[in-house]
Amino acid sequence: MDITGIATILIDGAPCAVAVRGDKGLPLARVGIAGDMLMLLGRWEETCEAITALGADAWAQAVPFDMGTALVPYVPRQVFCTGANYRKHVIGLMMGDPSMRTAEMADKSPQELRAHAERVMDEKARTSTPFCFIKLPSAVIGPNDTVVLPRQVEKPDWELELGVVIGKRCRHVAPEQAMDHVAGYAVVNDVTARELIFRKDGSAVGPDWLAGKSFPTFLPFGPMLVPRRNVADPYALNIRLSVNGKVYQDESTQDMIISIERQIAFLSSLVELQPGGLICTGSPYGNGSAFGVYLKDGDIMEGEITGLGRQRNPCLAEG
Repeated sequence: MDITGIATILIDGAPCAVAVRGDKGLPLARVGIAGDMLMLLGRWEETCEAITALGADAWAQAVPFDMGTALVPYVPRQVFCTGANYRKHVIGLMMGDPSMRTAEMADKSPQELRAHAERVMDEKARTSTPFCFIKLPSAVIGPNDTVVLPRQVEKPDWELELGVVIGKRCRHVAPEQAMDHVAGYAVVNDVTARELIFRKDGSAVGPDWLAGKSFPTFLPFGPMLVPRRNVADPYALNIRLSVNGKVYQDESTQDMIISIERQIAFLSSLVELQPGGLICTGSPYGNGSAFGVYLKDGDIMEGEITGLGRQRNPCLAEG
């Protein structure tokens, strides 16, 4: 039987992988498909075949499923992010937040800034070279967990993104074969300490991604992994995020500059991608920095992507 996705929920006080179909979750261990999500991803094709073969008798053991109580699906061993991968997003960042501007952009007029940003995007699209960095797995939290705003961060910002989950080990894969290595898709929020990315102390040789991206709780992930076959076109999904009910991001993955296939090919030319590896494929326009609005204590972020589920993360200032 077809499923909506695979999630992790609490059953009898313990995390349990469940196949999701509508508002029902079937505990996979109860039907002989044992293991947590990482283990299932390690044998992904076998897992999908076993779930597809389940009949009505198996689904009679399902329990209620609610995205609002889902846990983080799993903690990835690898987390990669592709930066500056939506045209409108990057132009908005450069125009809206001075802390995101490099030295050569200082003292430019708004018209010059926009022209510079557009040239950068045109060149990026032409060369099709992804700009990727690593985010620590220790930043991962669940889709309903609290995002803690660090005491030293002045501009905590949201970046709701399409997450791609690797289902098959790969190295030096060509773009044409890249999707064969994808298990599925998920909602991710690459929360960012915006003003810490570009250091101002004169010691920086480039962006400081450790300071800007990897604080604890800075990567809400879930509520579920949706198998690749369930997503007809990953470039036709709507990404929508609101803060306290006000919508800021409401854009399509169609605005992505460098494709998922090219991101996977590039990353696999540098590292071995492992089952369960998570790629955050870039954020569309609508981050707080484009509006001069940043996360604060008591805020509630709500995000969703077409067919992949929704997140609800309250924000709490670090004590």
